[in-house]
Amino acid sequence: MAVELYSFKEIEKIKKACDAVVYVLKEVAKLVKPGISTWDLEVRARELCKDLRIKPAFLNYKPPFSDIKYPAALCVSVNSAIVHGLPKEEEILKEGDIVSIDFGAFVDGYAGDSAITVPVGQVDEQKELLMKATKEALEEATKACVAGNWLSDITNAIANVANKYGFKPVKGLGGHGIGRRVHEDPYVPNNPADFDGKRVKDLKLKQGMVLAIEPMIAVGSDEYVHEEDIKKDPWTVRTKDNSPCAHFEYVVAVTKEGPIVLTEFGHG
Repeated sequence: MAVELYSFKEIEKIKKACDAVVYVLKEVAKLVKPGISTWDLEVRARELCKDLRIKPAFLNYKPPFSDIKYPAALCVSVNSAIVHGLPKEEEILKEGDIVSIDFGAFVDGYAGDSAITVPVGQVDEQKELLMKATKEALEEATKACVAGNWLSDITNAIANVANKYGFKPVKGLGGHGIGRRVHEDPYVPNNPADFDGKRVKDLKLKQGMVLAIEPMIAVGSDEYVHEEDIKKDPWTVRTKDNSPCAHFEYVVAVTKEGPIVLTEFGHG
């Protein structure tokens, strides 16, 4: 596992990419309302990339787990869709949905990446609690990004919050290193069961690591399945029991001053 360690100047460059990502996500989130399609969000994201002169990181990106390139700038995952949701003209948002929007971009050779889950109009108490729990899990996981800690401290922080609320961190999905590439080592599991000592090993955190921490927490099953019509949509993954899932993501730098969140959304 070759883990990149970044200098403070490089971290500042990653922060510049993260700032652009946060701006795009905020602007796209403003469009979320009943009656629009997930493709409408994709169109807006591409317009913003053009206006900002930034390169969307996911568009035509071929991740390690796929034989084909991803055809969109956004991942838009609605309700039981966990991640990698493919934007579609025929997928119309309705009152009570929750929609996870994941976006990455390159600025001057460095990558940023973040995700938010947004309610569509008024949502039920369970979905509100799910979003709250997932955001809280992210905040607690961020606190664990300290040199000398372990990847498992991040994972355990996510799982502990999920368990507190009676929800499940999804197995087989998680965060990753980020910097010059949008996906770098190490893989950061969301579920402690994923540390098998072979494919996924624990790792001590070092100053200069930059990690995308992204809890994906489900109401019911902690297992995922692919979209039924995999020929039409080979990307979207859903909870096995079709229960709702939320997803939030920060990019966090491990520094001697402690964890620094590079994708700070602030308030409002």
